[in-house]
Amino acid sequence: MTRKLFSNTRLAAILAAFGVASAPAAYLALPQAAHAQQASQIDQVVAALRGITTMKANFTQADRNGQRVSGVLTLKRPGRIRFQYEEGVPLLIVSDGKAMTLVDYEVRQVERWPISDSPLGALLDPSRDVKRYGTMKSTGNPNVLSVEVKDSSKPEFGTITLVFVKKASAPGGLELVSWVALDSQNKRTTVRLTNQRYGMSVSDRTFTYTDPRRSGRR
Repeated sequence: MTRKLFSNTRLAAILAAFGVASAPAAYLALPQAAHAQQASQIDQVVAALRGITTMKANFTQADRNGQRVSGVLTLKRPGRIRFQYEEGVPLLIVSDGKAMTLVDYEVRQVERWPISDSPLGALLDPSRDVKRYGTMKSTGNPNVLSVEVKDSSKPEFGTITLVFVKKASAPGGLELVSWVALDSQNKRTTVRLTNQRYGMSVSDRTFTYTDPRRSGRR
């Protein structure tokens, strides 16, 4: 894996690809029936996200140029998530419930943001973002739901679309299967999830990291 994949622009795309923005999306005038349908579908999405207590899944991330990187996602609500990249990729994204941390082991750099400022806010707290600001998009398939969030006041967050497939055994009857992120520079990143598993025991230590600036864990 080359360092080119992890330029500043690509790092921004990685962060965007794993969540949605926390400010209002643009809202278009719709017929009353369409509003009701959107509200019902967004309620379904929120219920599905709230129904996840713990989850593990494999993820594959690809950009518009076809560059791909894989890893394992671990989530524990409330507020904890870890994106462990495959061997050879010197990055880690982790939230301990209070702050999001990006660890770059190649350059020994650590960056932290409050969860409230993170684009991952909607995944970690869907009642705050998805329900209030999400816009359902037509998929042409009654078994697939797609919700888009666009923060017009913060273009650096771009546009994020989360895709769910109806599955009776998944929490809330919907399984999150992918994200598509289009950043402020029109770079698209797609993240696909497979092998989703729910309800397992996950230690809080999973959401710690080895600080490359010094020895020891945080």
